[in-house]
This record gives sequence, structure tokens and C-alpha cells, in this order.
Amino acid sequence: MDDVVPRVPEQRGPEDARQPAAEAPARLHFSVLGPVRAWRGAEPLPTGSPQQRALLAALLLREGRTATAAELIDALWGDEPPSQALAAVRTYASRLRKVLSPGVLVSEAGGYAIRLADQHTESGLNGSLDLALAQELASDAEKARAAGDLCHARALLNKALSLWDGEVLASVPGPYAETQRARLDEWRLQLVETRMDMDLEQGCHAEAVSELTALTAAHPLRERLRELLMLALYRSGRQAEALAVYADTRRLLADELGVDPRPGLKELQQRILQADPALAEPSAPLAPELSAAPVRPAQLPASVPDFTGRTSFVSELSEVLSSASAAEGRVMAVSALAGIGGVGKTTLAVHVAHQARGAFPDGQLYVDLQGAGARAAEPETVLGAFLRALGAADSAIPDSLEERAALYRSLLDGRRVLVLLDNARDAAQVRPLLPGTEGCAALVTSRVRMVDLAGAHLVDLDVMSPEEALQLFTKIVGEERVASERQAALDVVAACGFLPLAIRIAASRLAARRTWTVSVLAAKLADERRRLDELQAGDLAVKATFELGYGQLEPAQARAFRLLGLADGPDISLAAAAAVLDLPVEETEDLLEPLVDTSLLESAAPGRYRFHDLVRLYARACAERDEQPPSERESAMSRLLDFYLASATRVYAIERPGDRTVDHLEVTARAGQEFSDDGKALDWLHGEAASILACVQQSLGPSTLRRAVDLLLASKDLAESGASSLRYEAATRAARDAAAALGDTHAEGRTRVTLTQVLSNAGHFEDAAAEAERAAKLGLESGDPWTCGNAPNEQGIIANCMNQHAVGEAFLREAIDAFRLDDNRPGEASALCNLSRGLASMNRTSAAIDLARQGMAIYDDLGMTFRLANARYALGIVLSQAGRHAEALDQLTEALQIFVENRQRLWEGTTHFRIAQVHLSAQGPGGAAQHAEQALSTGCIGGEWMRGNVLTLLGRSLNALGQHDRARACWNDALVIHEASGAPEADEVRALLNPIAAA
Repeated sequence: MDDVVPRVPEQRGPEDARQPAAEAPARLHFSVLGPVRAWRGAEPLPTGSPQQRALLAALLLREGRTATAAELIDALWGDEPPSQALAAVRTYASRLRKVLSPGVLVSEAGGYAIRLADQHTESGLNGSLDLALAQELASDAEKARAAGDLCHARALLNKALSLWDGEVLASVPGPYAETQRARLDEWRLQLVETRMDMDLEQGCHAEAVSELTALTAAHPLRERLRELLMLALYRSGRQAEALAVYADTRRLLADELGVDPRPGLKELQQRILQADPALAEPSAPLAPELSAAPVRPAQLPASVPDFTGRTSFVSELSEVLSSASAAEGRVMAVSALAGIGGVGKTTLAVHVAHQARGAFPDGQLYVDLQGAGARAAEPETVLGAFLRALGAADSAIPDSLEERAALYRSLLDGRRVLVLLDNARDAAQVRPLLPGTEGCAALVTSRVRMVDLAGAHLVDLDVMSPEEALQLFTKIVGEERVASERQAALDVVAACGFLPLAIRIAASRLAARRTWTVSVLAAKLADERRRLDELQAGDLAVKATFELGYGQLEPAQARAFRLLGLADGPDISLAAAAAVLDLPVEETEDLLEPLVDTSLLESAAPGRYRFHDLVRLYARACAERDEQPPSERESAMSRLLDFYLASATRVYAIERPGDRTVDHLEVTARAGQEFSDDGKALDWLHGEAASILACVQQSLGPSTLRRAVDLLLASKDLAESGASSLRYEAATRAARDAAAALGDTHAEGRTRVTLTQVLSNAGHFEDAAAEAERAAKLGLESGDPWTCGNAPNEQGIIANCMNQHAVGEAFLREAIDAFRLDDNRPGEASALCNLSRGLASMNRTSAAIDLARQGMAIYDDLGMTFRLANARYALGIVLSQAGRHAEALDQLTEALQIFVENRQRLWEGTTHFRIAQVHLSAQGPGGAAQHAEQALSTGCIGGEWMRGNVLTLLGRSLNALGQHDRARACWNDALVIHEASGAPEADEVRALLNPIAAA
């Protein structure tokens, strides 16, 4: 279908270049959803005067049917045609006939028609006219929606809407064109409403608010748009604004038309007032016929086909789960299985969960909580995954643990869902993840007995009985091989301590080696030097299980297994593993793949590896026991730190050419990862974020501290992107505390500057100012040029944000001097741009513009495309304050594009806020409201403080659009934010809410 979409010439490629010369001539295409145009292949055709285009449009819109001369005259001139109207129509037709292919414009029955014989369909023009294609796409979208395929339906509608190219029948005169223009504009709005309705059905409410705000501003009397906006705001947690939209609509309709809102809008208002639970469901439609099936997760891992024994436990747990659906008044059923590692807790829980699926028709959720590892899963992270599995959009998922848990329980209300929480650390980790209503149930597995999990049915899982152990072994190895060596098989399972995981590993090894007998395996396990001390009660049994695989490794493989287990990251890349082992990548891969085959290592993705948490613990125990000399453990982690630092430094240098920061970082012994372009460099940095930050926190000893701190500096994009900000902050705080404890003023100064940036980005300006002040003193004390330049620069930024512009000027001039002394031109450019904003706020506009342009010139000269965005951002703000709105928008729009390309989401949102400010200053409240909404949904530098500012601006924009109640709702939210933080902006908001009192 794409090959026949009519597009404007610059959107098309030359068709004759794509097709062999022997093929048929290029086809004709027409458009009416914009200017009336025609193409032959990629070649635009002249369509003549406005009246001639009006004739062409009238024929095209008849979709192949004949139009009489009288109908065409009426279409072009209405009731007052010129005296030579018939001759004019004939002239226009003759001219068009010469332009178009022969036989396309035909004369018949005293009139004319457009016919395309080689493209003929039922409509005569389907595929050759943008309108016909739009109609076909809309029809297909309706069918897809009726079939429940909302994703495809939305894509089809978006494709249809993309065919509009400005005003329909632009510059075409005549009453017929005017009527058709109104009809097609109305149809387009209907399609937009349908698509927005599907957006809300799929949970994209936060994203929809921005577009709906702009649409309601452009079409204030269109109640359907208002209804959709109310629902989108309500689902975004903005109930007051949703109700305010209704109040604004009621007042506007009364003033303009003297009518009340239609019943559907009134009903929605009442449902919002009553907090109707059905409204919170992303799939809940506004009309019954548009309902969509709720998301039904089915996340249980596969049950092992050779599950054996545990009959009494299966019966006991099944009975508890069945009580969840019985009318016994129970809130929910919770069973907690406890036992040592390898005893089969997960296998049993998964088996029971599969058996119980019929009692939980609304789905099953599963998560490995990684409680036995050093990095147990955080409940808020797990809740985020569960909420997405239950149908919540990313934008609808709150930040805090409490809010996520509340939304999770709300989504489960009325559903019957089974939740399997595997490998829990403790009851505190589990509690936020439990359902809160009857009909649901939770199965929990853990190495500890959860006596403090209120109301839980506790099950202590012990090792298998000899009979069960032998049954499991036989199922895996095969009846024939075991039957002839029954005693040897009993010896094997006894040597495994009757632990299911150990039995499974032993049996799998035997099954994979057809030349072995059971006696051979039994003899291997009888060697007490490898097995006896480990096959004891408690956790030692887990180590013995893994010793079966570890003892079979070649020395180089065993060394790889031990050393890779030292790294804390969730997984490790092949290149990073090569650094740990101090080997070439190819040789490293040859060592790791056999470890995957023996299940001692998992392949997380091509070129990435990870340990099961228990295997990682075992690997570390092996390293402590076997790695000689012991210093090799520290050397391995030092090599990993070097690898990450060198690679992150390379990313930093690619993103910021000429920045002197890289010259002040610790020298590494390894070259790091190679990158072919900027995109791959950023991909690496963001893909390795968790591993990088884990390495930082693992490398805070005396010999590695400075490199760990510099790794934070080199990977600062992780903080500014918003994706890894919290983990970055935690690593920075840990590094600061370690540096202070070790008395390393050089490292402490750098960590405090870095923490200042993190706190400032989050809007915690007082805390940031305290860190920056301490950093400045440490910089002077240690003589570190990086800290001496960056600390006062951060102090200046904070002073500007706190409206202390004179103080900020002093700091920033100090920073400029320090950067110049260090020959750090990018640092100088940053300080110049920051100073320009402060001077503009003090009405020193000319100097401010000059400084911003100086900063931009430095970035441009260095080729720093990424940081050029910051300069354009600063210049845009200064130009806006000077009243030069068009220039300001140009600069800010360019900055926005660069931030988007470089994945700086927080800067992206902040730039939307600045663009909104310019629109409002230029008397464009509709555009201001739209960009303010985008800033809210994206997030901004400055955290909650900036969110309060965005809400204030959004309220001003809505107020200018006549949406006074919604404006007040925004201001009330902003006031709560600013009062909570003690921000001075609270006074401004109070004045907006109560202008008489403020006066």
C-alpha cells in the first residue's frame, strides 16, 4: 500500500530510478487533503489556475463518477456564474487533458470524469488519490479495532491522518470546495478523536494530555475532545484539573451557545466525583461498544516435565490456593516456602502454580526477587514491571514505592490473579508486592522462614526422600540405564544429599554422556576430596551441588568462573569479561561458552553473561579459596574498573570534543571499548549503566577510589538522562563518604561537585549549595583544576535558580577565570552561558546575548554538537527575555532536537518548558499549554521545583484560553509543591489564586 501513497514532491523518491526501464510508465497520483496537486511518478504536474484546480478537485472528489457541465459550473461559481462559464469549463478541461495521461480525463454524457484504466478499482481512484487511501485506511482501522487489535488500528489511523498536508483544498475557490473543505475537516477531527480514544484505551493517557490540551484550545466547543481530556487527566492522577475542564466547558457553552453540556460529559463528571474504579482502568472505554479486553498476564516459567514427588506439599499448597476463591471472607491466600538453596522451592512453587491456573483466570505474575544475591530486586522496580504487565502505560506508573503499591492493588481489585514471588530476601521485600483483595493469592519462596509475614501459611521444604530422589534421577537418565544399576543410582542420589538441584545436575551430566555407566558417575561422586565436606546440611549442600560442575572445568575455565563472580553488576559483557580475565575477547568467549553449557553461567543475550545469584555466591567462595595469589582478586576488579573508566572516558570525549575533563581523569592501563560512531557510544553507556555504577560502589577502597570517582565524572550523562539518576546519586553519595573517610580531598572535592549536579538537577538547591561550597574549598585545598572550575560554576547555576543573580555572577566569573586558567574552553563556554542567563534576569540584556553567543561560538568551534544544545538553550532564554520571540523559538527548537537525539530526556522536558514560556510571552497560549504538558509528561531538570513552575505556566496558559477552573487546579497543585519545599515561587502562585488579596 505504501507504494501508492500520494505525497508532496519532496517526500517522494524518483520512481523511475527504482524500476527497470522496461516497466510501464509511471502512474498518476493526486492529492486534495492539502493543495490540489498531481504527479506522474515523482514528477509534479502543473494544475493551472485556481479555477482549473477547482475543476480538477470537483472531478477527483466524485471518485470516477461523471459530473455534468451544469454541476461543474455550480461547483466553481455557485449562483453567479460568468457569462462564459461553459466555455471556461471546457477550456480548463482541455488544458488538464493535455497535462494528464491520454484517456484519464474523459468526456461523456455532456460532462467529464477522471478515469485511470490501469489503476481502476471500485472507486475509480482508490490508491491514486490521497482521500481514497485515507478512507481505506480508516475502514481498515475500524475493522482492526473491532477485532481487538488496537495497536494495528492506531497505526492505520495515524497513517491516514499523516496524509493531510495543511488546509484541505488550499486556495481552491468556489462553493463546492468550501463545502468539501468543511466536510473533510470535520472527518479529520472525527478520526483524531477516534485515535485519541484508542490512545486512552491502551493506557497512553499522560501522553494524550498534551495533544488534547492543544486540540481543545483550537476547538473549544467540541465536547468530545473535552470528554477525552477529562478522562486523560483523571487517569494521570489530575482529578482536580479533570473536574475543572468540565466547569470551563459548562461555562463556555452557556456563554457562547446558551446550552448545557451533553449527557455523556455530565455522566463522566459524576463518575470522576465518585472516583468510579472503572475509570482508572486503561482499557475502560467511554462507550460500551468500544470495550477492550483487560490485559491478562501469563508469566509463570515453564514447569519441568520431570517433576517428581512432593505429593503432600503439592496437596497442601493447592488447598491453600483454592481457598482464595472460596467465600470464606479471607483477604487473600499467602503461602511462603522456605528451605536451603537447591532444595527445589522454585520447582515446587511453579508446579503448584501451573496446577492452580484455572482458579486464577485473570492471570499469573512472576518475578525472581534475587534475594540470595548482593543486589536483591527493589520492590518499586518489581512493581513497575507488574504494573506494565497489568496494562499500565509507563507514563502512568508513579515514582514512589507507596504510590506504585497502591496502584498495583487497585488494578488487582476485582481480579483473580496468582502472584509467584520467587527467591525473596525477607518479608519487608515481599509486603509491597502482595495483592490486597480476596480472590488473589501469592506464593513466596525464600531461603529464610518468614515468620514475620502476617497471615502467611508457612511451609518448610526439606530434601527429598530417597524414593523421590531416585524417581527424579530415573526420569532424567532413563529407566533402562538405572534399572540395571539400581544400587549405583541410590549411591549417586545419596552423594547428592538428596538435594533436587544436585540430583538434576548429576543426572543431566550422565544423560549427556552415553558412554558412561551409572557406576562411573557414582564413583566420581564417592571421591570425598571433591564432595564429602560439601554434602552436608545447610548452605554447604548448595556449594557441593555446584562443585559437581566446577570440579570438571579446565583450569582456565575455573579461573574465569571464579573471577567473573566477583563483579556486582547484573550481567557482564564479553569485552568487560575479557578485561577481568586479562585475555583477548576471542579467548575469553572460548572459556565462557563451556560454562554456559554446564549451566554455571547464563547467556543473558548475545555477548552478555550473568550468574544465577546462588552460583555467583559459590563462585566468590571458590575465588576466596582457590585464587592464588589472593591479590589476583583485587587485580581482576582493578582491570574491570580500568575497562569501564577508559570506555566511559572515550564516550565522554566523543560527546564533548575538546573538554579538558578527560585530561584530568586517572590514567588507565587498558584502552577500553572502541566505538564507530556517537550512537554506538551512547548505546554502550546506557546499556552498561547498572554495571558501571555497581563497579563504582565496589571500587571505593584506597587503591581504586580515585578511578571510581573519575568513572562517575566520565559517565555523568547517566545522571542527566533521567533513566539512571537514582542509582547514579546512590553511587555518588557512597563515593563521597568513602573519600571523606579516607581523607582524600582530591576525590572528595570531585564527588561533591558531582553530587551538587545531581541534587541541582533534582531541584534540591539548598543541599546542592552546601555540597558545592564544600567542594570549592576542597578544590582549593587539593589544587584540583577540575574542581576549581566546576564548583563555582555549579554555585552560579544554583544562585540563578534561587534568584540570587548578583551572587551567581560572582561565582560564574570566578568559574570563567578558573576554566581559562586550565585552558578548558568547553567549561568556559558553559560558565558564559550560565552567566548570560543571570545577566538577562538583571535586565542586562545586551551583555547577556553577547555572552550566550560567545559560549555558542566556542562549542561550535570545537564541534560539540551535544553541548551546543545547552548554548542554544541559554541564548533562547535570553532572546525571549529581550522580547525577540521568533529568534528565541528558533534557538530552543534546535536545542530540543539535539537533546532528543542525545537521549537527554530531562533536558528535553526542560526545553519544552522554555518553549512554552516563549509562546505565552508571544500571546500564543495554545502552543504554550501544549509544550507545558509535554514538559510535565517528560520530566525536567530541577525535579519537583521545576514541576511546580511548569504547572504555574500551564495554569497561566489555560487561563488565557478561558479554561479558568482547570488553570486554578494547576495552580493549586503548584502551590502544594512550592509550599512543601519552602520555595519563594509559592508567593507568585498565591497571587494568581487570590489576586485581590495579593494586591
